[in-house]
Amino acid sequence: MFTSSTTVPEPAPQEEVASRAPGLRTVLRRRLALLTAEPEAGMSTAEYAVGTVAACAFAAVLFRVVTGDSVVDGLTDLVDRALATLA
Repeated sequence: MFTSSTTVPEPAPQEEVASRAPGLRTVLRRRLALLTAEPEAGMSTAEYAVGTVAACAFAAVLFRVVTGDSVVDGLTDLVDRALATLA
């Protein structure tokens, strides 16, 4: 059988703790506020899936617009005019 002769010290009175560390309460309140402020800061798997589908749809629309005849003709005309000013 194990016996211990050491005793657990009594906790300090509230006033004594407060006088030893006047900023402790403020620090602990701020830390607690940080820990409990936003429990969820990122996206879930379903949100990633929806975001990925939306990004792919936007890329497809952008590709169709950029490869359309009017855009290609406009860019070709712009490059031709720019090169003509150099000659």
